[in-house]
Amino acid sequence: QVQLVESGGGLVQAGGSLRLSCAASGRTSSTYSMGWFRQAPGKEREFVAAITWSGGSTYYADSVKGRFTISRDNAKNTVFLQMNSLKPEDTADYYCAARTTPVLVSGAGGYAYWGQGTQVIVSS
Repeated sequence: QVQLVESGGGLVQAGGSLRLSCAASGRTSSTYSMGWFRQAPGKEREFVAAITWSGGSTYYADSVKGRFTISRDNAKNTVFLQMNSLKPEDTADYYCAARTTPVLVSGAGGYAYWGQGTQVIVSS
């Protein structure tokens, strides 16, 4: 089992920045890859970004490419999502997820473990 705990959400004005963190514990492994997803009210959960746990390869949704950066600190078992130039349409609950292989995918069904989410609200 892997436990994931997100933090760092909050209220920010359009154009501002936030940094989300996801602390992993339990049976973490260097073969795992990690992802961030988000879900806005009334919408389906959508992929945001993913990173391999050890290799550092990344993958982004087109909607956040160039504005968001995913990174990880292996020593602290933590994955980050730096969000810059935030827009009102980025408002959502953001979820961290872990996949038990190093292959990066964007489908939510490919991730076995999920955090509880952290809320991000971007005001216009």
